[in-house]
Order: sequence, then structure tokens, then C-alpha cells
Amino acid sequence: MLVGKDFFFVVRHAPLVSIDLLVTDAHGRVLLGRRRNRPAQGVWFVPGGRIRKDEGLDAAFRRIVADELGVAGARRGDAVPRGVFEHHYADNFAGEPGVTTHYVVLAYAWTLPGGEPDGKPPGQPDQHSAYCWMAPAELLARDDVHEYTKAYFR
Repeated sequence: MLVGKDFFFVVRHAPLVSIDLLVTDAHGRVLLGRRRNRPAQGVWFVPGGRIRKDEGLDAAFRRIVADELGVAGARRGDAVPRGVFEHHYADNFAGEPGVTTHYVVLAYAWTLPGGEPDGKPPGQPDQHSAYCWMAPAELLARDDVHEYTKAYFR
């Protein structure tokens, strides 16, 4: 996995490819996490993650669901593709001026098996400071939900 200078080189020179998870519970609410890190720091965003080099889409989907939600064995075939999106950010993970971040995002809608997890949804505390469930109409009306997340539900 790329870290430090190698990852910064990639961010500076190439788009990142990722999977965003449009996770709903049995009530149709959407799972959001408040981002700790750049880009999109401090706003509510759907869970997701980058696809690693030489990682197949099925393996990436399984890993991202396990990492972001704590759910093992998820199958991409059980999710509904919602399209390919581009996300352009004026900043980057390192906060270096003049370097943008560009993502090509594969969005998948997926209903969490068994509905909502007990208590706080599991996830990555280094990536999100909090999690919440919002109805699509609610997230579309809020100023603290990122525009790229809203685009998935328009």
C-alpha cells in the first residue's frame, strides 16, 4: 500500500479510483460518516475507499465493506451499481497547497443485512469522528452533507 511521498506523488499526478457505499438500513435511511481527514474534512459523507493496485473489484468491495462497516463477506453482486462519478477537490490529504485530488468513483447501493447495527455503526475511527443514519430527503436538505454525497440521491 502506498504511503507518504509515494502516495502524494500519485495524488499529484493521477486520479484515484474508489468505491463509495450507498448503505441503507431496513428503514431506507442512509449511513453517513463525518470525515476527519482531507479532502471533505468535517462534513458528512458516505463510507467508501480507494481500490488498491492489482485488487479486483470484488475483492475491493469486500475489503471496503469490512473496513468501513465491520461486515465480513459482502458480495459486490448483492449491491446495485449506481454509476460512475468524478469528485474533484481543491485540496489533498497532506494539506499541501496547489495540489488537487481527483477521484473516479464507482457508486454501489447496498442494504445492510439485518438492518442497523447495534449501537454506533462499526467503522474506521481514524476516518470518521461520528456516524449517523439520515433519510435521503434529510441529507439533501442539510448544509453539512457534502455535495458529492447529495449527488447520489438526486
